[in-house]
Amino acid sequence: MKKIRTRIPPSPTGMFHVGSLRTALFDYLYAKKEGGDFLLRIEDTDRERLVEGATENIVESLYWAHIPPDEGVMLDANKNITQVGEKGPYIQSERLEIYKKYSDQLLEQGHAYYCFCTKERLDELRKMQELNKQPTGYDGQCKSLSVKDIQEKRATGIPHVVRLCMPDDGVTTWNDMVRGKVSFENALIDDQVLMKTDGFPTYHLAVVVDDHLMEITHVFRGEEWLSSTPKHIVLYDMFGWEKPEYAHLSLLVNEKKQKLSKRHGDVSVFDFTKKGYLPEAMVNFVAFLGWNPGTEQEIFTLDELVAAFDFKNVHKSPAIFNYEKLDWYNKEWMKKLPVEELAVRVKSFFISDGVEAYILEDQSFFEGVVRLGRERANTLQDIVNNTQFLFVDSPSYETELLKWKKSDLSDAKQKLTQLSEFLSTVENSVWTEEGVEGSVMAWIKDHDYGVGDVLWPTRVALSGQQFSPGPFEIMSVLGKEKSLKRIGEGVNKIFS
Repeated sequence: MKKIRTRIPPSPTGMFHVGSLRTALFDYLYAKKEGGDFLLRIEDTDRERLVEGATENIVESLYWAHIPPDEGVMLDANKNITQVGEKGPYIQSERLEIYKKYSDQLLEQGHAYYCFCTKERLDELRKMQELNKQPTGYDGQCKSLSVKDIQEKRATGIPHVVRLCMPDDGVTTWNDMVRGKVSFENALIDDQVLMKTDGFPTYHLAVVVDDHLMEITHVFRGEEWLSSTPKHIVLYDMFGWEKPEYAHLSLLVNEKKQKLSKRHGDVSVFDFTKKGYLPEAMVNFVAFLGWNPGTEQEIFTLDELVAAFDFKNVHKSPAIFNYEKLDWYNKEWMKKLPVEELAVRVKSFFISDGVEAYILEDQSFFEGVVRLGRERANTLQDIVNNTQFLFVDSPSYETELLKWKKSDLSDAKQKLTQLSEFLSTVENSVWTEEGVEGSVMAWIKDHDYGVGDVLWPTRVALSGQQFSPGPFEIMSVLGKEKSLKRIGEGVNKIFS
């Protein structure tokens, strides 16, 4: 049986899109489940739209998501871009002679022809077709040029392209892995440009040639490529090559059913990495965009996804990119990670926020910060935002915030003063979240105080915030000395 080979062939015209990540993930899952290979090829033939750094971003995004390619464009041990495999080059701009060879073959066999039409003529043609409410497309004017005409035009250096000579009749049909039987009438498909005036191939020629030479068995891509597939199948037939299996995946849309785009929010993998989404959560979430396991299980490791993945459960209706669901996945995965591992992941976010690196070297303190911050966090950045008050000398807040409901500041001052005196007697060995909580709650009960009358001003004095983690959690992280200092500062803010 032929070895399964899948590929993701992004164009470096922007940062790696979450839609491309979804396609790459499905490529990866299918290849791994079937014992095959997953390739990365860079399709950089659209020279005018290339974005500097995009190729690096594509490769790094796949490695970040823990779905690195087995072959093609990869990262070496020093994290530099390299190409690995026997079927390269894997960057299309390095394969121009290969495309020219196959373009010439099509010309010789009468399956393609030279076209010398100017941009102005093509623009006018489209304008007239739209005006007459006709299907837009090339009208085949250059298809009837004689050999002599072609030779003369080429000899004088008139710019030209090479076009596919589509059959005028018949139907092109294939069985799509997602959509079932799909058919297009050949007469409705125009003669696609295969080679541009600059000597670069278009996507349509390059993708067929590359997929054949790289022995790709399965092509997964977005449904926007459905109408291009007949052109590709015709090319396979013209070359006499075996065709791959096709699967056209559903569109990704936002909650307003609009196509996912930069205008409506984050769309690149980098957008999410810099906000502190975990790769495990992102992959888990993206896997469910157009697929489900057929069970109630929602949290999957990558290995579990490989085992569960089946194209029978991939659907063709638009997949809604629900940001709240992504937050839920990330929160769940942050809970699953050991606090030691989460501390490693979030450290760079604290440093970027201005926290001195040496402060984070106190492992016990830093892990306490992370444990405290993740309870109300959806992302790694949220952990930083939730715990900023722990890294200041003295939190800043309005004195009025110390009041609890119907109590007044005088009462708050009294409670804080008495609590401070009591806490100073608590042994350091007891200064844990559970130890402090047990001691303080017993003290409150002994004095017949309202719990909120004591804990509200205490929490505010410790955090400087209206909403924050509980006072016992904060005290366990700050330690005895800093906790008493902040409570004392709270006392001094009142009527000082």
